[in-house]
Amino acid sequence: MASAREKLGLIAGNGKFPFLVLDAARAQGYEVVVAAIKEEAFPEIESHGAAAVYWLSLGELSRLIETFQREGVRRAIMAGQVRHKQIFSSIRPDWRLAKLLLSLTTRNTDSLLGAIAKVLADEGITLENSTWLLEPLLVKPGVLTKRGPAEQELKNIEYGRAVGRRLAEDDIGQTVVIAESACVAVEAMEGTDATIERAGQIMRSLSVDSEASTLSRALTVVKIAKPNQDMRFDVPVIGVKTIEVMQAAGATCLALDAGKCLLLDGQKVIDAANAAGIAIAAQEN
Repeated sequence: MASAREKLGLIAGNGKFPFLVLDAARAQGYEVVVAAIKEEAFPEIESHGAAAVYWLSLGELSRLIETFQREGVRRAIMAGQVRHKQIFSSIRPDWRLAKLLLSLTTRNTDSLLGAIAKVLADEGITLENSTWLLEPLLVKPGVLTKRGPAEQELKNIEYGRAVGRRLAEDDIGQTVVIAESACVAVEAMEGTDATIERAGQIMRSLSVDSEASTLSRALTVVKIAKPNQDMRFDVPVIGVKTIEVMQAAGATCLALDAGKCLLLDGQKVIDAANAAGIAIAAQEN
């Protein structure tokens, strides 16, 4: 539990993740100061019980530091997606972020967020693991749903994990979509759900002429953590929406990394998968 009136900073991106962290932190006695990213965070964060909410643009690194220092924040959590394409959009970085960007040899997620974490640490703000307060929501190893993966789905998982690891090593993406041991789509800047949607579109385009493809229409989605995943940021997450997107795309199986992926909606994800006939399995990396 937190010591009396200990403050915790929350850098909030989009999705439900920040709300879960906020609830968990308050339940453990923390006074939460939210730095909500204007381009990403949901407006409902304003009325979710935080001690204070400050809206900052994605490029305002100096203002983020000044806000936390003024509020007496010494520990912070980064939660919620910041879409990769936003990072490289027309958002104008302040002098501190611009200097940091110029110092990077590569501009992937790990190098950028890792550099931001170092700047925060240099200013006396420690970035904690994003899953620190949400351990019960981390995926456990084994089959999570009523139905386990079928034989072809197991082959897809094996192949997909091999492909996914190579992508993750270069911090390109965390999701691959497989059909009959053939790679249909890989994630880059667009995010998991958009990758699954694109895979579904590809399979539908093949079905226009059913004789043009020998691939099964059933897709397997494999989402993995990076080697030596930094749990402070960019942790793989799955919610009910992902299950809905999979169902619409014709995906029948989801493979995850145990202990490294969060089920944002908890049991609701499993219930939705069972209702859709989708198998979910997790194994240790």
